[in-house]
Amino acid sequence: MSQHTVGQQPVGGDPRAQMRSPALQALRAVVRADAELSRTIARRAGLSPSEITALEALSRGPRGPAELARLLNVTTAAATGVVDRMCAHGHAVRRPHPRDGRRTEVHLTDSGRIELLAHLMPVFGRLAAHDASFTESERATVARYLDGAAEAMQAEVARDRPT
Repeated sequence: MSQHTVGQQPVGGDPRAQMRSPALQALRAVVRADAELSRTIARRAGLSPSEITALEALSRGPRGPAELARLLNVTTAAATGVVDRMCAHGHAVRRPHPRDGRRTEVHLTDSGRIELLAHLMPVFGRLAAHDASFTESERATVARYLDGAAEAMQAEVARDRPT
């Protein structure tokens, strides 16, 4: 059977046996829980999962509509609809791009930040309490594992990006 690498580690053998790893099973459970959490928060907030994803992205800084479309994996027309709905809720505003007047940026409003944090703070609190139960060494190991897992997932996504 052939082997390939993920990060620096060779991968080969029976994929079913590999997926029985407790760490991989736990990671898959986290990914599933995150998707379910996003749907739950969207429902509670009266927003779509795409709107929640866009609000989370905007919480890290303004984005252009085309960038949001790529992030959401939708057409620019669909992303415009997401932005329109967020603006209608008062959670986002469009502003001219500071260096290119032909472009616009979408910014998170205080209302959007409050809406997002109101739903996420209970989760963040539970995660912080769980994190506090680990030693610094354990946290470093978990962080290294999760960084590698994110890198492996991003590498797979990148395979579909145009070069």
